[in-house]
Amino acid sequence: MFLSVHNLTKKFGNFVAVDGVSFSLKQGTITGLIGPNGAGKTTLFNTITGLYQPSSGQVLLEGQEITGLPPHQLFAKGVLRTFQRAHEFATMTVRENLMVVPPQQAGETIFNAWIQRKKIAQQEETNSQKVDEVIEFLELNDVAHELAGNLSGGQKKLLELGRTMMVDARIVFLDEVGAGVNRTLLNKIARAIFRMNHEKNYTFCMIEHDMKFIGALCGHVICIAEGKVLEEGTMKEITNNESVICAYLGSRK
Repeated sequence: MFLSVHNLTKKFGNFVAVDGVSFSLKQGTITGLIGPNGAGKTTLFNTITGLYQPSSGQVLLEGQEITGLPPHQLFAKGVLRTFQRAHEFATMTVRENLMVVPPQQAGETIFNAWIQRKKIAQQEETNSQKVDEVIEFLELNDVAHELAGNLSGGQKKLLELGRTMMVDARIVFLDEVGAGVNRTLLNKIARAIFRMNHEKNYTFCMIEHDMKFIGALCGHVICIAEGKVLEEGTMKEITNNESVICAYLGSRK
């Protein structure tokens, strides 16, 4: 299995936010993670992606232990995430936001700036070509030179997707990528995720409350409640499951 989570638990004092969660993700799939507010979804993401240290349990990427690795080490392995609120560099343009993403750029050190100018120029040219490809792919041409802080919420979410494309991420955890986004831009985001998955084989796991959005993109859905996996299956199976209806959609009467 591409990514496996085994009995993952995260406690804050005596409070158990994630309680023995286990699931697996296949490579090249889009998996939805749903559940009521306070179910532990974001805490689960934070624990898998290194923002929190797990209290117990295990996370494996293609059989390799990545449990508790800090975000920068997971980034190097192609494990990335986005946040409910976009984390753009507000005073930099869209292009500049994308240009700074690739790691270990030669121009990051003063020493190299003096003696490796040719290497820096070559690397920046390569990165600039990649930026052009990403901007074209995500249909951000009209705002490529706009300050990122001036973008709408949906455009900022597209920019976050663009940053994952700058390093050819292997798996991306999307935390409410559609939150607060108007329907037109939401459709654009959905189209970008679909194309990244089908054309570039990105693997996604996404938290989302918009059931239509989840249903259109996700072949497999996991529902958690009170920090535990409640059910998993297709969207049709999940939305017709009585336990899910009671915990997430409200009791059927």
